[in-house]
Amino acid sequence: MTQPTVPVETGRIRQRERDAIVASLRAGMVPRVGQQHVQVGRVAEVQAVVHDVDGIAGGGAGCRFVIGEYGSGKTFFLHLVRSIALEKRLVTVHADLSPDRRLHAASGQARGLYAELMRNLATRARPDGGGLASVVERFVTGALNEANATGDAPADAIRSRLAALAELTGGYDFAAVVGAYWRGYDSGDERLRGDAVRWLRAEFTSRVDARAALGVRTIIDDSTFYDHLKLMARFVRLAGFNGLLVCLDEMVNLYKITGSAVRNANYEQVLRIVNDTTQGSAEHVGFLFGGTPEFLMDPRRGLFSYPALASRLAPNRFGSVERVDHSGPVIRLGNLAPEDIFVLLTKLRHVYAGGEPARYLVPDEALTAYMAHCAARLGDAYFRTPRETIRGFLDLLSLLEQHPDLHWSSLVGSVDLTTSIDDDELTSFRL
Repeated sequence: MTQPTVPVETGRIRQRERDAIVASLRAGMVPRVGQQHVQVGRVAEVQAVVHDVDGIAGGGAGCRFVIGEYGSGKTFFLHLVRSIALEKRLVTVHADLSPDRRLHAASGQARGLYAELMRNLATRARPDGGGLASVVERFVTGALNEANATGDAPADAIRSRLAALAELTGGYDFAAVVGAYWRGYDSGDERLRGDAVRWLRAEFTSRVDARAALGVRTIIDDSTFYDHLKLMARFVRLAGFNGLLVCLDEMVNLYKITGSAVRNANYEQVLRIVNDTTQGSAEHVGFLFGGTPEFLMDPRRGLFSYPALASRLAPNRFGSVERVDHSGPVIRLGNLAPEDIFVLLTKLRHVYAGGEPARYLVPDEALTAYMAHCAARLGDAYFRTPRETIRGFLDLLSLLEQHPDLHWSSLVGSVDLTTSIDDDELTSFRL
C-alpha cells in the first residue's frame, strides 16, 4: 500500500466529545457526536447529500437510497448527513425499521414507526432527540412575538399561522392540537400541553381519548403515517426551521417480510414518497433510506420486484465503476480501501490524544504495522467490516496510555482480532 499524505490535524477536541467518541467505538457502536473527527473519504457522496439538504432548505424535496453491504457504512453515513442537516437549520427525525415498525401496516406498526421518529426528533439545540416539545414552543413564541409587533391578538396570530396547515390532509386536526397547546401555554395548563405533545408524537391510540383530551376526532395512525410527516415538515417551517429530514435505516426489514401482499403495500408507500419528492408534490422535506443491495435489487423480494420502483431507481445507463453518477436516487457505498483505513487510524490517534499532536501515543510506523497485522489476521473482513480493527487499535492506545513503559512494537502483533461479524451498529460503520 502506498501511504497517503495525511494533513496534520489541528484544533483541540473537547474532553467530553473525545470521551464519547472513544467510548462508542470501543463498545462497537457508531458515535452519535463528533462524526466529523473520524470521517474520511466519501467526498462525492457527501457533496451529493449536501446539495440535497440545500435543496430542501430552499423549498424542494429529496429522496435517496443509501445502499451498501454490511460493513460499507450506511449507519455512519446517515449519522453524518443528519449532523450536516442540523447545522443547516433543518429538523431531523430518524428510526430503524423492525418487525414492529413499518411504513405501511394495519396493526399499529406504522404508527409505532412515526412515534419512534418523533421521539428522536432533533434540532441543532437538541441534537440527541426529544426536541418535539421545543419545536412546538418555538412556534408559539414566534407567533406571540409577531402578535406583539403587529398589535394583533395572540389567538388571531396563532390561528393565522396555522391556516397554512389546513390545506394538507389531516391539517385541520393537526392545527387544532397545536392550538390546544397554545391554550395550555397561555393558561398554564401543563396537562393540556402534555396531551397536545402526546398527540403529535402519535401516542394516542384511541380516538375517544383524543377527543376527550383535545377535542379532535382523529389520531395519527397507520393510515396517516406519511401525511403527518408532510404536515410536520410544513409545521417546522412555520416554527422557523428550514425543513425536515427523515432518516430510515434497516430498510432490509421490509425485504424480510414473507407475505408478498404486506411487502408490496410497504413498497407502495415507498413509491408514493419517491413520486412526491421527485414530482414536486412535497416541500421542505427529504428522505434517506438505508438498506442492503438485496433490499434494492432482488428481483423476487427487493424494491426491484416492484416494477414502478425498478424503473425509477434504475442506475444511469452510461455510468460505470470509473464514472459514478451521484445525482441519481441511489447512493452506493463500497468497501474500505487500505488508504482509507490509514487515514482513519490517523484520525483515531488524533481523537484519542484530544486533538493535541504532542500527546500522540504511537508514530506513523505503528499504524502501518498494525494495518499489516489486521490484514494478515482478518483477510477480506478487514476491508468489509472495520469494527474489530477500530476496537483493537483503541485498545492498543488505551494500554499504552496506562502503561508508559510498554512499546507499541511489542504489542501490535499480540492484538487479538476476531473475524465474527455481528449484526450491531459497527457492522455498518463505513467512513
